[in-house]
Amino acid sequence: MWTHRSWPGQVLPAHERLRAYAGWCDAVEGNTTFYATPARETVASWAEQTGPDFRFLPKLPKVVTHERRLTGGEAELRAFLDAMEPLGPRADTLWVQLPGSFGPGDVPDLDRFLHALPAGHRYAVEVRHPAFFTDADAVRALARTLGRAGAEWIPFDTTAFFRTPPTSDAEREAWTRKPRLPLRTEALTDRPVVRYLGRDDPAATVEGWQPWLDVVTGWLREGRSPTVFVHTPDNADAPDLARRFHDQVRARLPELAPLPEPTPVGPATLF
Repeated sequence: MWTHRSWPGQVLPAHERLRAYAGWCDAVEGNTTFYATPARETVASWAEQTGPDFRFLPKLPKVVTHERRLTGGEAELRAFLDAMEPLGPRADTLWVQLPGSFGPGDVPDLDRFLHALPAGHRYAVEVRHPAFFTDADAVRALARTLGRAGAEWIPFDTTAFFRTPPTSDAEREAWTRKPRLPLRTEALTDRPVVRYLGRDDPAATVEGWQPWLDVVTGWLREGRSPTVFVHTPDNADAPDLARRFHDQVRARLPELAPLPEPTPVGPATLF
């Protein structure tokens, strides 16, 4: 996601907005690829708008993960992988987001799926079934499966969001749609990925992410290279909040490289 009406760069033509986003943040979730695989030419334009160190984490299509449940979607998967090819190393990790109904009994399907994937990519898996967070046997089975495949386990931290009742329309909508799961902070690989959902109040969002500062700083000191995505229900301040999170980590770890300095973007003018 790099298009939002309140974000910098939205005055630009649609095909240039990613370039503006990349001046604020150096990674992006590939949310749109979950709903439809884009044309290869479209993906090539994404590569042209971003530097070589920019990270895309595109989600596998839902027809593969949700409708086929990792079984029988070979043609759709091949089309997705072919479309992502122009990103080259920018396709940092391919994201396997699974439905909440995908539970411990489905782990053998995940195991077969991961081992059939091409070896040239990193993979990360997001699960939402409660047993993967509360049942010790299910946790161990999933961690073993991911570990054998060299895949990461993506936590979606909604604990700060569900701490107090919603106070806005966007929060009320998210209250009914987002998963309410226990916090997980363990990394399996050298490329951890975190999704964090705060509140529409920036101060509450910042307060809620404080535990992640220690976790992410620790990963960096261990030589890992984490990617952290900051969300709020309305996402209006998400790019600025992501930069604030990065700044707070840098305050603990000054050797961490800064994010790029955003280029001011204004409306088109004749002068």
